[in-house]
Amino acid sequence: MRNLIRVVAVFVAVSIAAFAQAPSSATGQATPAKPSAHGITVGPQGASTGWRAIHNSALVIDTHADTPGRFVDENFDLSQDAGKGYMDFAKIKAGNLGAEFFSIWVDPKVYKGQEIKRALDMIDSVYEQARLHPDKMMMAFSTQDILAAHRQHKLAALMGVEGGHAIQGDMRVLRDYYRLGVRYMTLTWSNTNELGDSSGDLDDKAVQHHGGITDFGRQAVREMNRMGMIVDISHVADRTMYQALAVSRAPVIASHSSSRALTNAPRNMTDDMLIALARNGGVAQVNFYCGFISQKWVDTSKKLKDEKDPDYLKVQELFRAERTPETMKEMFAAEATLEKKLPRPPLSDLIDHIDHMVKVAGVDHVGLGSDFDGIDCAPQGIDSAADLPKITEALYQRGYKAADLQKILGGNLMRVFTEVEKTAKQIQAEQAHQDTRKEVAVPSGH
Repeated sequence: MRNLIRVVAVFVAVSIAAFAQAPSSATGQATPAKPSAHGITVGPQGASTGWRAIHNSALVIDTHADTPGRFVDENFDLSQDAGKGYMDFAKIKAGNLGAEFFSIWVDPKVYKGQEIKRALDMIDSVYEQARLHPDKMMMAFSTQDILAAHRQHKLAALMGVEGGHAIQGDMRVLRDYYRLGVRYMTLTWSNTNELGDSSGDLDDKAVQHHGGITDFGRQAVREMNRMGMIVDISHVADRTMYQALAVSRAPVIASHSSSRALTNAPRNMTDDMLIALARNGGVAQVNFYCGFISQKWVDTSKKLKDEKDPDYLKVQELFRAERTPETMKEMFAAEATLEKKLPRPPLSDLIDHIDHMVKVAGVDHVGLGSDFDGIDCAPQGIDSAADLPKITEALYQRGYKAADLQKILGGNLMRVFTEVEKTAKQIQAEQAHQDTRKEVAVPSGH
């Protein structure tokens, strides 16, 4: 009975207009909805409600997928079956994924000195997917483009540069990336760069750190605000994050970060960081990686590493190797073997992170940043983009209502993106109307 009441309550929130038009019985009472399996309630006119209908009607946005690496290195095409990979058109459709920010990530060691060339190759690979499959995917550069793609039932393809090292210290390159369609940039990856300190190498004494964000980093944030590019603070050191918030006039995002209170990883966000991000108006997009959502998985992984477990070392070696169809096949087989020693955490661990971050930052400041195709482990049940509805179902079962689910699934990111666009227009208008006339010196004798 409690479940039925919950389903009916959500139905009222989502489809009150349908209730108003529902046919009445001979006694003047509306025909009651009939519950069925899988969280679906069938209304008197055959319309389904419940968690499945909420997910299917939502604009689902994921802010981080590393699939361009597969496009370039494996010649992978989204029309193909991704196999053990997370993304292909069939999986995207099954998961009702409406918009994806494809990550332009350049390995700073492998492509040192050639970061821009590698980034351009990956940007081109995203455009090529849209060109080859115009019926399924379109490039998107704004909130309006995302909505247009959604109306046409196509995937809105956006891009984010993961790591400021990819601009090679040149602000002109940052502007070029924006012109090419990049709509967010992560200030650092796991490596400290010209923009600021990273959380990934703070303990490395061989790395020269800056004490947070640099002057060049501040300039980059201001320029991103001016253009309308979202500032991303995933991967950055804590001080870099707080200082970036102080500089940015627009809300920022953490494109793929989880909660440090639940899983002690430097890449995750503390509760204080979540509160600061919320005050900025930004949004934290929860990462699906096992190592960021399960302390038990982290501890077991460390134990295997310390013991130099051969299965663990083999997976790590293959994960860092050049991506080819052959190495990917070998890596997936090695992961299956390792999973017997290092079991995937339950889906509830991921839901716990979302739930905790909502309680700390507020439901307006949490979203999804899967890290699909950039991770070697996701929680049980999340094997690809097709499984995104399971997150909606799990949150729904914890009492989340339709309006809040729609925010988490994509609404919050759309709000932030809209504010970034608005701020850019304001800054550009201010600069256009600046009084650039020289001051006139007071003539002598006056």
